[in-house]
Amino acid sequence: MSSTDQQQPLWSPSAEQRERTELARFMRFASERHGRTFSDYEELWKWSVDELEDFWADIWEFCGVRASKRYERVLGSHEMPGTRWFQGAELNYAENLLLGDRRASADRSGEVAVLHSSELRELSEITWGELTAQVAAAAGGLRALGVCRGDRVVAYMPNIPETLIAFLAVASIGAIWSSAAPEFGARSVIDRFAQIEPKVLLSVDGYRHGGKDFDRTAVLQSILAELPTVEHTVVLPYLSPDLEPAAGARGTITWSELLESGEGSELTEDGQSFEQVPFDHPLWVLYSSGTTGLPKAIVQSHGGILIEQLKKSRLHLDLRRGDRMFWFTTTGWMMWNFLVGCLHGDAAIVLYDGSPAHPDLGVLWDLAERAGITCMGVSAGLLASTEKAGVHPARDYDLSRLRAIGSTGSPLAPESFRWVYEQVGSDIWLFSTSGGTDVCTAFVGGCPLLPVYEGELQCRALGCAVEAWDEQGRSVTDEMGELVITEPMPSMPLFFWGDESGERLLESYFSMFPGVWRHGDWIRITPRGGAVIYGRSDSTINRQGVRMGTSEIYRAASAVPQVLDALVVDVPGRAGADHLEGELRMILFVVLTPGTVLDEELTAQIKRRIREDCSPRHVPNEVLQIEQVPRTLSGKVLEVPVKRILMGAAPDQAASVDSLADPASLDYFVELAKTI
Repeated sequence: MSSTDQQQPLWSPSAEQRERTELARFMRFASERHGRTFSDYEELWKWSVDELEDFWADIWEFCGVRASKRYERVLGSHEMPGTRWFQGAELNYAENLLLGDRRASADRSGEVAVLHSSELRELSEITWGELTAQVAAAAGGLRALGVCRGDRVVAYMPNIPETLIAFLAVASIGAIWSSAAPEFGARSVIDRFAQIEPKVLLSVDGYRHGGKDFDRTAVLQSILAELPTVEHTVVLPYLSPDLEPAAGARGTITWSELLESGEGSELTEDGQSFEQVPFDHPLWVLYSSGTTGLPKAIVQSHGGILIEQLKKSRLHLDLRRGDRMFWFTTTGWMMWNFLVGCLHGDAAIVLYDGSPAHPDLGVLWDLAERAGITCMGVSAGLLASTEKAGVHPARDYDLSRLRAIGSTGSPLAPESFRWVYEQVGSDIWLFSTSGGTDVCTAFVGGCPLLPVYEGELQCRALGCAVEAWDEQGRSVTDEMGELVITEPMPSMPLFFWGDESGERLLESYFSMFPGVWRHGDWIRITPRGGAVIYGRSDSTINRQGVRMGTSEIYRAASAVPQVLDALVVDVPGRAGADHLEGELRMILFVVLTPGTVLDEELTAQIKRRIREDCSPRHVPNEVLQIEQVPRTLSGKVLEVPVKRILMGAAPDQAASVDSLADPASLDYFVELAKTI
């Protein structure tokens, strides 16, 4: 019997809870349409990937997609890349979000759609009626600036309502959206936006983070200097709302002037004010982290994102009227786009702009209490930091409305699973998810019908043909393998902007297994249908021919109270006491609690914990103390660039400096490379 079979769940939904879920309702819906029954989630998942056309057609009907022209066929072919979905359909993403089937059934204009708070603003609400009116005004203002279908509109703005309104306005016109968070430096923004040649740029004058103010007016001018296609700049005085920004080059106007110029515009249910576009018309451009070279400009479609977000928000997140959905994110991360999509579930969403650790690590739990959050999403690292900071959410905050917690960004450690159930609530549905910017969703994640097991993602997502493959391309169960997708998904990239031949897209996902999406993560599918993610396959540790995911080592090291963060690489090294000449040498770098110094006793404790939790093979040759782990602006650990630097690569060849949260974080490794 597998060890996973002997585990007891940390939480299980009651029969009544399962019966009330949108997923249970969908199972009944699909059963009636196809004259068959589904005994459990695993059987439903298997059907959803074996019968793609039937499954996605059912999502269309169940969720009531609004389209001015119905599709002729669901799927042209199963060939990847190049799959064509719902050919013949014409629709609009923003129309479906603002006037979707649930809101069309009753007048809910007075109900709350968005709650928002930041270090600069108090908690406030926006109703569905107010949101729709402001989107209409912004769309009218953009049209007055000459924005048309297919034009690119970009935003250098934080996670605030104006950014959401601007995006929906752009989508309603059929223009193409892209965003970057204002903490990004000028070069990072230029490297992204210059690729797509935007017509309009929206920006804030600055922002506040961690109690400090950051003026971005000079950075904005630097960005504009290298974006010659920008004809109009719209500036929101966010940091200094009482100051009107001075007029600049290329028709600078304020946000309020944009809305005023579109005053009187309406978005009506007849659909005439929403540009009707083909299912595969570009909706937005997202970007890879761009640690080396230019970030990949990933283009996704109106229809593909719409139908994926309907599935995700309603079935996997079980969102419905009365829910308040929050995920801590910035506009430079796909989770912002994901959070916006939660409005398709008829829930209100909660936006927050600021540091999750200011004035302390209780700030988001305080927000959960004040905003009445029912589903709260954070990163795995933030949960671990909160635990180590000694925060007691259930004791110190009223979380009576909180029913679910989501986690993503990196694998969630078993200790964090236990902490949630001990310190947040024993009746919380905790779901860890894993996916990617490339598809703007999760491949594996939560299911409200299933129990939660420590350290395990609950399921493979519906419509996602996820498998673990060995090096020979064989599917394996209960073994670590490459995460692959064997069937197409609607939200997969249409193309990379500027990649006319499609070679870069092929190289990124289909070079290892032709016709099969290889994502670049290690995954193990458990016998009960859940999953464990082991980290990036391109940063795998190889000890004596055995491949190991870095997340296993991080989980064990982080279980030591003094360890706040960690990074591990293996590099060729000279002969030593515990390794041979030419054998890879594993080095674990740790960030410790303030005032802690890495000595022999703590080093031994860290190694012992890794040996006990993982195996003797996982124990590093060395443990070294560092000030900070190098990360990208979106929070990804730079394992591969650090390894390349330690093997002799110049820093600017190993990583794009402008993609880093703190370029100085690489300095330590540059010096270390001289000694190893």
